[in-house]
Amino acid sequence: MNRRTFLTTTLVGSVAAGISTAALAAERYFPVNVDEKLFETINRVKVPGKKTPLEMSHAPFITAPKAVKAGEQFTVEVSVGEHIHPMGPAHWIEYIELAIGNEPAGRVDFQPRGVMKPKVTFTIAVPKDMDPNGVVTLVAFQRCNLHGLWESTIDIVVG
Repeated sequence: MNRRTFLTTTLVGSVAAGISTAALAAERYFPVNVDEKLFETINRVKVPGKKTPLEMSHAPFITAPKAVKAGEQFTVEVSVGEHIHPMGPAHWIEYIELAIGNEPAGRVDFQPRGVMKPKVTFTIAVPKDMDPNGVVTLVAFQRCNLHGLWESTIDIVVG
């Protein structure tokens, strides 16, 4: 075997070994298959009365009063899913955000560990001039590492 053949064979073998090792490591640490279509857009519940299991576990669930007084503080609770989404090293929630209309109100980032539960309480106050119609929309976002970005909304009356 000449030197060129030896070097070519060694290089090809090293690359093949590296690729197969990376693929095995990816399967070991991320055993859940990812649906790439969930990352193409913002995901929302399609039929509120008939949620799919994925929607029930990933759509932000917002708990807020139906009506509040302008300028007074109130709490808004946002959890990921109607039953809290599990957290682990292979499947976790990256963050939860809350916005009042288009205005950011808060964000909480999570670590991919099993000790955190993706449920957050925000304390906010809506200024009287925020919406002349007296109704504001609270928008909650969450991002799952395997199932993409999800959004839910709720309208509250501001008096």
